[in-house]
Amino acid sequence: MELLIIRHALPVAVDNTATGEEADPELSDLGRRQAGALADWLVGPGAGAGWAPERIDAVYSGPKRRARETAAPLAARLGLDVVVEPGISEFDDGEVEYIPIEELKAVGDPRWLQMVSEDGIPDPEAFQRRVVAGMEGIVAANPGGRVVVSCHGGVVAAYLSYLLRIDRILFFEAAYTSVSRVLAAATGERTVGSMNEVAHLRVAGVPLY
Repeated sequence: MELLIIRHALPVAVDNTATGEEADPELSDLGRRQAGALADWLVGPGAGAGWAPERIDAVYSGPKRRARETAAPLAARLGLDVVVEPGISEFDDGEVEYIPIEELKAVGDPRWLQMVSEDGIPDPEAFQRRVVAGMEGIVAANPGGRVVVSCHGGVVAAYLSYLLRIDRILFFEAAYTSVSRVLAAATGERTVGSMNEVAHLRVAGVPLY
């Protein structure tokens, strides 16, 4: 079977320090355009268009809003429900503030340096185990299928670093709505077919950020 692992589209910034509520941002206007471009690329511009280059059998998402909203346009065009998998949630569970990493990076914010270090992940080994279990559960539930999984940059990196036997979890930065493909054989072999595909954004003229 084949996994198409997607990093969510660009969300808005959220600061809930005053209320203490967990930050769970929605997509920004640009993020919605990115999610639409992804759906156009994978299954065509809509019903009756006569173009469906990718056969997709199921759509999964992590529980956070930005992941679910990224999956929604694609699932709607396919007539599928989005299946929520808790195991592929990001490592920032419980945080009251969310600022897109690109904003932090652009101004050299120290929080960016912490975020891209292993110190930025609470218990990185447990996080990777959770992610791998979640992804492998999706594989087991969809033998022979092609499945889209909408998740997070840390989740993408954690699973791919496990498959590639890279010690550092955050070894690369996935772009918004980028596609990384994993081929999962019934015999247990896993092959990373591609990483960080963003052709759908370039063709549609939609900015990466």
